[in-house]
Amino acid sequence: MGLEQLIQGNLTFKNSMFKDYKDDFNTLVEKGQSPEVLFIGCSDSRVVPDLIMDSKPGDMFILRNVGNFVPPFEADFDFHGSSAAIEFAVSVLNVKHIIVCGHSHCGACKALYSEIEEDDIGLVHVKKWLELGKKARNYVLNNYLDLSAEEIYTKTEKSSVVYQLRNLLTYPEIKRKVEEKTLEIHGWYYKIEDGSIMYYDTKDEKFKQLRDSLK
Repeated sequence: MGLEQLIQGNLTFKNSMFKDYKDDFNTLVEKGQSPEVLFIGCSDSRVVPDLIMDSKPGDMFILRNVGNFVPPFEADFDFHGSSAAIEFAVSVLNVKHIIVCGHSHCGACKALYSEIEEDDIGLVHVKKWLELGKKARNYVLNNYLDLSAEEIYTKTEKSSVVYQLRNLLTYPEIKRKVEEKTLEIHGWYYKIEDGSIMYYDTKDEKFKQLRDSLK
């Protein structure tokens, strides 16, 4: 999709679809947002949270970054975009749920198995950011060497979600709220090829079909 198509798309939205949500937007402007869910997903263009969850404006506070990674808490007063979004959702919006949603065919997880040159200035920030996935990669390499390359990537994508959940608990406010049972954290895995979602069952330590959690 080119720039002209995006511009035309906005005109189409404003002249047709916007009308369906006009009351919702007016309410959100007048009363502000109060989403109950923080959705942490990948920047991958194939992963569109509002589309795959059939949600409306105001339903979810969405954070997207490369690999749906969660940087561990650091009180060093540096620039931390993802951490700032997480803190805002938890401490200001008081969300009740945090979802870390990984996905199939993740370029970030696949990139964990290749090296970026030290002098590649075009990917200097990507190289550093990918360190957040190394624990998942190392876990898979230490336990699943008999898998095919594609199976290793899938296992890494799912394992990474679990490690990102652990990183969430390094945030003092998140840890406190989870212990007080005023906040729940969830690990999901979205399959691009069929639209289904799996969730991580912390008791069984396995990913299961999300639809089964409704039973």
